[in-house]
Amino acid sequence: MTFEQASTLPQVGALALAGLRYNGQIQPGQKVLLNGAGGGVGTLAVQIAKHFGAEVTGVDSPEKLELVTSLGADHVIDYTQADFTQYGPQYDLIIDVATHRSMFDYKRALNPRGAYGVIGRSQARFSQTVFLAPWISRFSSKKMGVIGSKPNQGLDLILEVFKDGKVVPIIDSTYPLSETAQAFRYFAEERVQGKIVITM
Repeated sequence: MTFEQASTLPQVGALALAGLRYNGQIQPGQKVLLNGAGGGVGTLAVQIAKHFGAEVTGVDSPEKLELVTSLGADHVIDYTQADFTQYGPQYDLIIDVATHRSMFDYKRALNPRGAYGVIGRSQARFSQTVFLAPWISRFSSKKMGVIGSKPNQGLDLILEVFKDGKVVPIIDSTYPLSETAQAFRYFAEERVQGKIVITM
């Protein structure tokens, strides 16, 4: 493992694994949808979910779908062309890193005992989930909430699947420390595939 690969794994690896375990241990054949599948958490979650035998759907922008497919996703959806919350199959688990839509839209896309967990980017959507999800979960068979993880949680498994060649960290680009501001500007454009690494 290179230093650059090692730097990408702890945070996103723990979050990806926590997301996949949000409603219990992931089971072979479960239908898992990853919204924001081409980013840091998403690219790892796709690979881990496939390792455990899930049927994976990745949602992202059109320029990221080729990468998501190459990582093993069974289905990909271009969110600029299709709204998976309005049609199509229902899912056992939705992990939302992108938070493009209301949690009530995602609730519609869940199986009766499915789960929706947000890691997401939008503060408004994140806050909505924090305040409303406990009430929805209390009065529904569907579980909804915020995904969190403890530092380094699950890294033993992440290391194991890395050694076995089942998971490869995706690094979009590297920047020297002096160009950190430029790296953040690129990140804000939402075109990053996988992770950006700052080299010391």
